[in-house]
Amino acid sequence: MRPVFLSFALFLFAGTQPAFAKAMQCGPRDMVLNMLAAQDQTRRAIGLAGRMVMEVFAAADSADWTITVTLADGRMCMLATGTAFEAAETLVPMKGVVL
Repeated sequence: MRPVFLSFALFLFAGTQPAFAKAMQCGPRDMVLNMLAAQDQTRRAIGLAGRMVMEVFAAADSADWTITVTLADGRMCMLATGTAFEAAETLVPMKGVVL
């Protein structure tokens, strides 16, 4: 694990969490955003998932990426992280193409 993730784990937000959030790393939104900014990750996509906001962050130079959700109480949770992010330039499936 990267040192940033280890330090993030030390500052996890304590309190009542939804069942899915218990297995994820969650914390105050500003703290998670600062951690992502320190990794040069910027927001590339945003959407609503019920009462949550889902966001995709990625770094241009390293292609590291993170998918997060922000809960109604303001906590932000990291759902997944990875490498080799590429922005899609075509729609999949494309209109009229059967996969």
